[in-house]
Amino acid sequence: MHTLKIGKYELKSRLIVGSGKYKDFQTTKDATLASGSELITVAVRRVNITNPNEENLLDYFKNTSVKMLPNSAGCTTADDAITTFRLTREATGIDLIKLEVIGDTEKTLYPDVLETLKACEILAKEGFVIMAYTNDDPIMAKRLEDAGAAAVMPLAAPIGSGLGIQNRYNVQFIKEAIKVPVIVDAGVGCASDAAIAMELGADGVLTNTAIAGSKDPILMAQAMQEAVRAGRMSYLAGRIPMKAYATASSPIGGLINS
Repeated sequence: MHTLKIGKYELKSRLIVGSGKYKDFQTTKDATLASGSELITVAVRRVNITNPNEENLLDYFKNTSVKMLPNSAGCTTADDAITTFRLTREATGIDLIKLEVIGDTEKTLYPDVLETLKACEILAKEGFVIMAYTNDDPIMAKRLEDAGAAAVMPLAAPIGSGLGIQNRYNVQFIKEAIKVPVIVDAGVGCASDAAIAMELGADGVLTNTAIAGSKDPILMAQAMQEAVRAGRMSYLAGRIPMKAYATASSPIGGLINS
């Protein structure tokens, strides 16, 4: 099913997971490994990966193939995000990032797309490989691609809502509008949501709460892995056309008369 290419990086798994809402770092590691993901996003303003003198998430993944994907969760302006990533790269050397600038911090957690675009333009010029979180708007997706985003990450629904994909057409429109990978992010609630995203043509899925908030994070992580694989295979195989009426599965000619 080929690798997922994001800028200069190649991933065998098309599932990306988050590190928030777990009870401890060990559970985070166990669920991540169970998911088969090679990339885990980390809110660097909330989770430690830069201070070696405190419990550090990086230590738990030292002997694994999982890479850290720093994100700018908590940032509300382009300047905040830019500063966050500059400091993170200086401390860790990591240049693959998930850019998110939140406009509504009280209710929807929707992104501020104008500030996101501004930050994307600057960070791309500084050599960052940017995965940009945005709303499900094909026009903005194209502008982010033009600004240097290596991948565009449209929300399926509000962060942590578990509502699944609320506008399937927009995922397809975004896929048609841009050439860089489309990673469906935010709102995934269960494995079938991930499968649907992949069947719509998404190049990958990022999920956190659906795994971390489930009754059995390890089992849900495994389910997400299988769902993403199945959805990708289904997309590549090509679904049959939808019809209003039934079509016989077997030939109707040559029936035996009673």
